[in-house]
Amino acid sequence: MYIVIIAWMYVALMMAVAEASHSQGTILGAIVTFLLYGLVPMALVVYIMRTPARREARLKAESEAQPSAATGNNGVTATESAPSDASKPADQ
Repeated sequence: MYIVIIAWMYVALMMAVAEASHSQGTILGAIVTFLLYGLVPMALVVYIMRTPARREARLKAESEAQPSAATGNNGVTATESAPSDASKPADQ
């Protein structure tokens, strides 16, 4: 996947260089050419291609967070909790 992105960016860069070096071309035109033919389309392609990986990462994070939410008390189980006042000796 990355070889296609690198090749496309190379072509877009060469188009921008040709725009800038042409006698009637401008630097602003080269920047716009590079952005509209290079960065924006490739950012969209990478975003779409990475969707399954993002989904898997989200599901993994949710599954890891599931057990800690079930214990309550910020991850402290009932056996690890502090002793209650009933188990303390009475001072009278």
